[in-house]
Amino acid sequence: MKMICQISSQKLIINLLLFIFIVLCGTNVSEARFLDSRLSETSPRTRMGSYPSSTVGTNFLGPEELGQHSYRFSLSEKNGILYTCRAGHIDVAHLRKAADWTAFIAAMTFEKIKENETEFSFKLMEPSLYHVELEYPETWSNLSEQEKEDIAFDISVRLAEHFIYTATTWHEIITWFGYKCTGVLYSEFPSAFTWEDTFSNLLGTHIAAVALRDDGHDYDEAMTLAFKRELEKLDVQSGSTAKVAAKRVRGKWYSGGLIFFMNMKKRNFDIGLDDGYVTPSIVKSVPGCKGVEPVLYPAPNLDFLSEYGFSAKFEIEPREHEKGEILSIVYPEDESRQERIEPAIHFAAIMSYIKEDAIKRYGRNVDLRDTIKPAPSKPRPLEPSTAQFLTRGNDSVETVESSLNTNTSGAIIESIESYRIKPAGESIAARDINDGHKVDLTELAIMASHWLEPSDNPK
Repeated sequence: MKMICQISSQKLIINLLLFIFIVLCGTNVSEARFLDSRLSETSPRTRMGSYPSSTVGTNFLGPEELGQHSYRFSLSEKNGILYTCRAGHIDVAHLRKAADWTAFIAAMTFEKIKENETEFSFKLMEPSLYHVELEYPETWSNLSEQEKEDIAFDISVRLAEHFIYTATTWHEIITWFGYKCTGVLYSEFPSAFTWEDTFSNLLGTHIAAVALRDDGHDYDEAMTLAFKRELEKLDVQSGSTAKVAAKRVRGKWYSGGLIFFMNMKKRNFDIGLDDGYVTPSIVKSVPGCKGVEPVLYPAPNLDFLSEYGFSAKFEIEPREHEKGEILSIVYPEDESRQERIEPAIHFAAIMSYIKEDAIKRYGRNVDLRDTIKPAPSKPRPLEPSTAQFLTRGNDSVETVESSLNTNTSGAIIESIESYRIKPAGESIAARDINDGHKVDLTELAIMASHWLEPSDNPK
């Protein structure tokens, strides 16, 4: 009898522990939509980025070497340069940094919407301050708390994608004008709009949106899984292939043998202003990638807000030393000078100035998309319910089925309709043209600050 009681007691304890475990797991699952409370109070850690060049200090990786994504520091996570047939080189550190900031800002925005805040601001790594103004629908107060929470969740994730993609683009802009994130004397100019940066940042925001919608895993695990799935879709290659791809464009896209002394002769200035999509830079004739077409990803915007009756204004208040030169481009008349930039309106003028400046420095073929003759036709942006991204081939632009599940502002969709146009002789792969550009010795020096990013927490 004593033995039976002991067994029953043990069984009762085991069942009780199992019940507690299930309850705790269920709680974690429901909270996995955003960062847990500990992480949401901590801004993302810094990571060391690198150039996609076959120079000393560049760590080329294959998909099996990435380790587990970690919002906090972890020895398991590995960063470096990947190569994918359909998206070219990818800076993993930039991707992960953009993803974690997306998760962080999404959690913050969610709380602001729950509290019915109409204005708030935030700061990332640079001194610039980002300002948000939200206008709620008239029927907002009539919704149930659950309805508000569901809408707030979707809006927060999609707003965060737009905010962080814009912020990472802003970092490239101010770097072009001379901003030094480490404050050292050496120029960081060669790191502005390198051919993989914009797409890597954009991809990070997209993958973060997928991870935040995965209520079956915590954020780090969801990021690891979503990243793996996306790389498979992009046809990721080995680390040795990534290095081969970089060597193929040495002397054509860049020169210099050391990470501290780089001259980037080719850039990618496509941030999605012309057609709503960002085109990656593909290296021709990479082993294992023959005949594979690149994909175009949609640049996150604010158009989706009208679906819920919301509207928003997003502005940047530059606080860097370089702000005067940038503001003079946006506001050429002194009497119209303001202290904020509205990216949706002003980025076009800034990017036009940057591209003209690049042409003066490197010649007309500096932008990798412009090496295609004749100029490619632009597909119109698809409706949010239509497609996630496009491929661009020699004679067509068509939708590609996504392995994820979001819409064009960053959230993945489940069904994709066909979309095709026929530009003449279009190919996204940049021709390997040596334009005879002579190296400007004044631009060869650069510190490894492109690797080392400051650890300032947002205020």
